[in-house]
Amino acid sequence: MNLKQRFAKNNESLRMLHTDPMLHKEISEKIISWLPPFPREYIVVFIGTDRSTGDALGPLAGTFFSEMKPKHVAIYGTLHEPVHATNLKEYVNHIKANHKRPFIIAVDACLGKNTSIGQLIAGIGPLKPGAALNKPLPSIGDIHLTGVVNISGWMEYSILQNTRLSIVFDMAHKIAGILEQIDQQLKYNYALPPVILRKDEPTEKSL
Repeated sequence: MNLKQRFAKNNESLRMLHTDPMLHKEISEKIISWLPPFPREYIVVFIGTDRSTGDALGPLAGTFFSEMKPKHVAIYGTLHEPVHATNLKEYVNHIKANHKRPFIIAVDACLGKNTSIGQLIAGIGPLKPGAALNKPLPSIGDIHLTGVVNISGWMEYSILQNTRLSIVFDMAHKIAGILEQIDQQLKYNYALPPVILRKDEPTEKSL
């Protein structure tokens, strides 16, 4: 859905090829460093549709991540229940009404340079879905994680339709793996929402 890399301005980002052996470690650690140290309700919104191969990155990653059964993160956007242009506002309102002080990671596909295909990009700030098509959709996310699935240019919907499923499938698996590592670093603080468990924090010893 995020046809071009249209993000709000931010002062920090990280991009890596999805085949990089250090991908999971480096991107998960970077995103963890951006998470607030105090309790929040963590939510991942996977944006896209299963009606387009390239734009299926979000819901495919959402499906893979939901199958991992995360303990501390709520999921919106899967192949069976996608979050896309026609229902995004509805989901934004639902999240605001049902989650207290949510912290959102927005996941989406994007188009870019030929040399950028296959890269995952993590950054601070929201996504602006539909910006490339001048659609009045709300921005979403405190942090974004996008995957460059194909080249940008003319007839972008056609480009998305003709994107190779293999690269979308592989990138979706990598995104789910990154989010699983982040979920494993979260802990509950009694009755409060989860907080990030940082490496330098002391942990309780088993009795």
